[in-house]
Amino acid sequence: MRTRRGLGFLVLLLFLFSLVGTSFAASEEFERGNRLDGPMGQAFRKAAEAYGVPVELLVALAYAETRLDDHDGVPSVAGGYGVMHLVSNPEVTTLEKAAGLTGLDPGQLKTDTAANIMGGAALLASYAADLGHAVKAMEPGDWFEAVARYSQLEGAAARDYALQVYEFLNRGIDVEVDGEEIRIEPQAVEPDLGEYANLVTIQSQDYGPAAWVPAHSSNYTASNRPSSYPIRYIVIHVTQGSYAGAISWFQNPSSNVSAHYVIRSSDGAITQMVREKDIAWHAGNWTYNTQSIGIEHEGWVSNCTWFTDAMYRASAALARNIALKYGIPMNRNHIIGHNEVPGATHTDPGSCWDWNYYMSLVTQSSGSWSAIVDNTTSGRFRASSNWGTSSWSSQRYGSNYRFANPAPVSDAAYYKFNIPSTGNYDIYMWYPANSGYNDKTPVVIWQANSNNWAPSGCWRATVKSSP
Repeated sequence: MRTRRGLGFLVLLLFLFSLVGTSFAASEEFERGNRLDGPMGQAFRKAAEAYGVPVELLVALAYAETRLDDHDGVPSVAGGYGVMHLVSNPEVTTLEKAAGLTGLDPGQLKTDTAANIMGGAALLASYAADLGHAVKAMEPGDWFEAVARYSQLEGAAARDYALQVYEFLNRGIDVEVDGEEIRIEPQAVEPDLGEYANLVTIQSQDYGPAAWVPAHSSNYTASNRPSSYPIRYIVIHVTQGSYAGAISWFQNPSSNVSAHYVIRSSDGAITQMVREKDIAWHAGNWTYNTQSIGIEHEGWVSNCTWFTDAMYRASAALARNIALKYGIPMNRNHIIGHNEVPGATHTDPGSCWDWNYYMSLVTQSSGSWSAIVDNTTSGRFRASSNWGTSSWSSQRYGSNYRFANPAPVSDAAYYKFNIPSTGNYDIYMWYPANSGYNDKTPVVIWQANSNNWAPSGCWRATVKSSP
């Protein structure tokens, strides 16, 4: 399969019913509904039931925090553990609070996914109870204030965090974690914003699209750049944690770190935390700190799914604005990764970061994007045991291909793309040209989180996605 870049965000699923034999009438009963029957899914169900939390909301909150990745017990930069990001640092002790609420050992909450999820559910329920709610009588939309408190942020930043969780809940979630599918169907939930309803976001004075949430004054140096120091570089970072976690960490007086900007993965939202005239402590090199602007990007260097097109575009627009403002050459000698700062001990932004695409956006030169999904592409293909594997045909793509005998049932093979932007896509399918193979296999293209379907029964389709 090959796709061509458009604009926005889209996920496509391709359903193939058979690659060999004669044609058959395909059923339209495609696999839908929540999927929480594996070990992690069952852990979410158990925790939700134990504390009266809607399971869909609990999954959405965990997804916002970590994309359901526990990083093998490695803490985030803010000291957060597990898929629920239970935090233990001198200022934020949600891990210890969760241990007290559940009676579980803090060490178990750090490393055991089921225990960690139980701790997150207990925390969320405790925040709801503190707000005076009868937890087990609450509707999904009633949890907004409790979700906002889970962020450990205040004011508009906490509100925006909770809005993002509800956005994931409304859009639905379908991910694979260690071979287990976690799927939540889209939920039509209108949250009650409560005390957060009338908050006004303070905008950045340096960059209009950004919100302003100041870092703690002990985490940066006040200055008067570019008069005091020239601004010559833009340094690209990855948070090693969530957007909310990074904001909270830079507001934490014990962190001794900060960056000028933080960018969210899902939609490219930007928060400024240090004025451009001031010196953020981000590069690990005082000379570079004094002469650079630091931009943090939500995610982990080891997980490429965090680096969305929305993030790239928002970051590139910000970097271009900074470069034009201070006369910084828009090249890789001046727009650099944290790992390229002299003396750096960090590896971000890492191998997942697409420098060629990013720089094409910064300089506004042409760029392209394509992706190929094969039956051997990790995490992007699944089929039942009825589908065999063969390397017989010399016309195959790669080392082998999948096949199945026609049958009057729906037994689809699924090819899944994460397409970075909304627009028009050309989608191509390779298959062996052989008279004994079925050339009328139904093909259906489904846009995740919507009811938009492309016509079936075609080998090549042009799909126009919705924003």
